[in-house]
Parts: sequence; structure tokens; C-alpha cells
Amino acid sequence: MKLWVGQTVSRLGSVVTRTALPLVALLVLGAGPRELAVLVISQSLGVLLVGLVAGAWVDRLRRRPLLIATDVIRAVLLFSIPLAQGLGVLRLEQLYVVAFVESCLASLFSSAYPAYVPSLIGLERVVEGNSKLATSASIAEVGGPSLAGALVQIVSAPFAILVDAFSYVVSAISILLIRAPEPPRPAREATSRVLHEIVEGLSAVGRHPVVLPLATRSIIAHLSGAFYGVLYSIYLLETLHLDPFLLGVVISAGGVGSLVGSLFASRVIRTIGIGPAVIFMAAGASAIGILTPLAQGPLAIATLMVFLPQLIGDGLQTIEGVAEVSLVQGLIPDRLLGRANATLETISHGIAYPIGALAAAWIADAIGVRGAIAIGWAGMASSILLLVFSPLPHVTTPESWRAQEGTPTPAE
Repeated sequence: MKLWVGQTVSRLGSVVTRTALPLVALLVLGAGPRELAVLVISQSLGVLLVGLVAGAWVDRLRRRPLLIATDVIRAVLLFSIPLAQGLGVLRLEQLYVVAFVESCLASLFSSAYPAYVPSLIGLERVVEGNSKLATSASIAEVGGPSLAGALVQIVSAPFAILVDAFSYVVSAISILLIRAPEPPRPAREATSRVLHEIVEGLSAVGRHPVVLPLATRSIIAHLSGAFYGVLYSIYLLETLHLDPFLLGVVISAGGVGSLVGSLFASRVIRTIGIGPAVIFMAAGASAIGILTPLAQGPLAIATLMVFLPQLIGDGLQTIEGVAEVSLVQGLIPDRLLGRANATLETISHGIAYPIGALAAAWIADAIGVRGAIAIGWAGMASSILLLVFSPLPHVTTPESWRAQEGTPTPAE
């Protein structure tokens, strides 16, 4: 409960910063498209350069102190923005540095966090735990953007970031208050090097018959999903001619859908099995998602055609995400879990997503925004075939797969 409460507050603050940081560059420092691109690249570089090393650290050290330390440092880092603004010395270069260092710390947190949850609540409860944590993320997506907009309007963008800084303090305190003992890390050879441990983590993902298809599909899905990340707002505003209010309604629908999905995730996964849940939820989201590139006609019809994929599709994708995280937690040994999480995070967000963003801009210039959105949808839809033709349809629980393969439990 302490972890859940702390992460609910922290997620809300992170959505505020995600919205407010570009506005600091735009509204306060007069940034243009090139400067915003540098800001995005700064964030991606943090994941790319630190992600795999972070995974090795997570598997060497106790996870709880790492989580606390990263929260404290991120709080100080974000406090520096309103402080610099108050002193009249805020510059774009500071934003680039904050974005880069914050993403480095976020990579460390993202590697340690899923690895810490099973040791805290037990493998038999990770689906329930991940569902509750997904609920927190969904609540943040529903309320975060509007809160950020109101704060930017009332106190200006730099001071809106104070909310996220305080949220990291709350998160650090909540984890600090946890008294459940964390199992000691397994002994490692004194001669073991970080590079060797990174390679071991890559091998844990690359050689696993279930996790490898998940990782490969994630690369393609993030390449394709970047098309939406770069072009979605432009598509709704300029191609479909939605006004900013309707744009906000459509995007908020995704948060509502995710919230509903998180509430039903554990029930769905128990009913149909964890592997089929990943495939069926991804297929359902893809099926409803075809409406987005096809959207046209009167404003009301076009709005509905992009509203439904957000509402329904994001709900299905949330269930898929809970199932996928829980599956990795149940299949990868604990001593390798941090490195496996780092590998999945790095290849998806540090490599695939930036490449997809660049490709999206180039393709949109060549064939138009609608055509590029259609290619993004097709890429995500086709990636599901990697899961269909893998062992995943037959994995009802991590335990059933381990019994079938004769592999030990992750704790062993």
C-alpha cells in the first residue's frame, strides 16, 4: 500500500512534467521545432546510454535503496528549474541537461521497480499488484494533463514542475517507510565485470523462447508507435480539423480506457491465461485502431472514429501491458530481472522509439500525415504475428511454462 500510494502521486507528477517541460521551452525560452527536437533526443539518449548499465547495477545492489536514491535526486533536479527561473538564469541548456539526467535516473528506476515488486508481494500476487500500479498510471493520465494545463495557466510552466519535484519526495518517503525486508542479493564473482553482466542480461532475453518474441514485438511496436507520438496531434488538428478542446477530450479518453482496463486486468488474465491475454488484447486494440487512419467525414463522425480507439484500445493495451510485465517477472530469474527489464526498456524506448520518430517525420513529409499514421497502425498490427507464432498462446501462467520446460522458479 505504501508503494502504491507513493507511485500514484509520483505518476501524477510525472505527467505534469511531461506536459510542462516542453511548455517551459516554448513559452518561457522561445524554443522552436529544432530546440524541441533536441529536448526529445536528450531524453532518449539517457535511456540509450544508461539503460543496460542500470540493469547491471540493479542486479548487483538492493533495489529499495536504489529506488529511494533515484527519487531524491530527481526531486532535486526538478527543483532546479523553478529555482533558476526565480533567479532569472534559466536557459535551454539547463533543460537539456535536466531532461538527459532525469531520463538516466528514470532508466535506473524503471529497471529496479519491476524487479522489486515480486520480492515485496510475492510472485503469486504480481498480476494483482501490477494491475493496481497500472490503475495509478491511468488515473495520472486522466487527471495529469488537465492539472498541468491549469498549473501552467496559474503559476507558469517552470513552477508547475514543482508538483513533480514534490511527488518524487512523496515517493521516496513512501518507499523509505516500507519495513518488509528485501532478500539479499546473490553473491557475485569478484572478477565479474559490468560488460559481462550486461551481456548476460541480453542473453536472458535473447535466448528465452517466450520473452524473445515479446522483446522483438516491442521493437516493432515502438517503432510504429512513434508515428502516433510524433504525428497524432497534428493529424487530429490539421487533417481532421478537431479544435484543441476536442483534442483534449480524445486524448483523455485514453486515460479513462486505461483506468477501466487496469481494474479488469487481473480478472481477464486469470480467465483466459496470461499468454492469450497478451495476444487477444493486442489484437483487439489493433482491430479498433484501424478507425484512426480511416477517420474522415463530418466533424462528429471523425471525432468518434478517433475517440473509440483511444477509449477501447488503450483499455485493452493496459491489460496487455499488465500481462506482459507479470509474465516477464514470472519467467526471468530474480538475479537477472533488473538486466532483463533494462534490456526491454533500452531497445524499446532508447533505440526503437527515436528511430521511429525520425522515420515518422520523413514519411509524413513524403506521403502525408494520414498515410504515415496508417503505416504506424500497420506496423503495430503486423507485429502481433510474432506473438501468435511463438509459444505464447500456450502459456496460461508462468508456473505452467516453467513446469513444462522444467525450469526453476525465478527466486531459484
